[in-house]
Amino acid sequence: MLANKTILITGGTGSFGNTFVPMTLAKYNPKKIIIFSRDEMKQWEMAKKFEGDKRVRFFIGDVRDKERLYRALDGVDYVVHAAATKIVPTAEYNPFECVKTNVTGAMNLIDACIDKGIKRVVALSTDKASSPINLYGATKLVSDKLFVAGNSYSGGHDSRFAVVRYGNVMGSRGSVIPFFMDIKDKGVLPITDPRMTRFMISLEDGVKLVWHAFEDMVGGEIYVKKIPSMKVTDLARVVAPDAQQKVVGIRPGEKLHEQMISPEDAYYTYEYPEHFKILPVINNWGSDPARIKDGKKVAEDFVYASDSNPEWMSDADLHAWIEVNREKIGAI
Repeated sequence: MLANKTILITGGTGSFGNTFVPMTLAKYNPKKIIIFSRDEMKQWEMAKKFEGDKRVRFFIGDVRDKERLYRALDGVDYVVHAAATKIVPTAEYNPFECVKTNVTGAMNLIDACIDKGIKRVVALSTDKASSPINLYGATKLVSDKLFVAGNSYSGGHDSRFAVVRYGNVMGSRGSVIPFFMDIKDKGVLPITDPRMTRFMISLEDGVKLVWHAFEDMVGGEIYVKKIPSMKVTDLARVVAPDAQQKVVGIRPGEKLHEQMISPEDAYYTYEYPEHFKILPVINNWGSDPARIKDGKKVAEDFVYASDSNPEWMSDADLHAWIEVNREKIGAI
């Protein structure tokens, strides 16, 4: 599907973009991948990795600026929307700015993609959008709803929108694994709560879920990959087996466990071998055979959360992953 096509990724200099671009170049050989972001220094650093590859282009811009989006989307076939204000405390202390990027930015992109005739758009979501308790999660829930409704909003146009949702990305910049690795020599690792659990997904699996969404989507689906969970205390023990674990208390706006499918979503959720799919509630799309395909409806009280997840990551699996990825952990 993506072969010889032009793809634009918003927020493309982040952890996801730095993994999506080389993987997509290698697998699909697209005509062009456009990195659309507002940080010139991150673009400068990322461009060094692809020097001489004419398929990779860089475009300074902000999703808050609809006119710039119109220009950037010229000739584009597919869009991945990864731009967001993501840090929970930053969003809490800068709520207007968070809304401008995560909500207004989503509206701008949906409008621009419809008007420019973009074929398919996949937006990245987060576990925090399911039963949100902080502003970041609330804005991403709104964003998810906007992209789902965009399929109706587009009217007779051909643009189609879908969402992928996943939790803690292993080794990404600012995540817990590189944080623990940076401070493990101090001999003490801060643990917010010894009961805390997190979903564990690699960036590579996140990219593959986006690929699958492009291939599978009819429009309005939210894709949730099946991934293992792990207790934060076990994660800390693998990273630094000799370090002391000090309980420091849960941070404002932080959940004890991650949730990606709420009981309210369960009525419209279907299960597949490697993922779940939350179907749209509007226009009776939740009962559409073309969207359901070979899915099996989950129980009405189903919840997909990190503490009740049937799949758990072992210490050995995490240790093996760290050894393979040690050089790039926290670098992207």
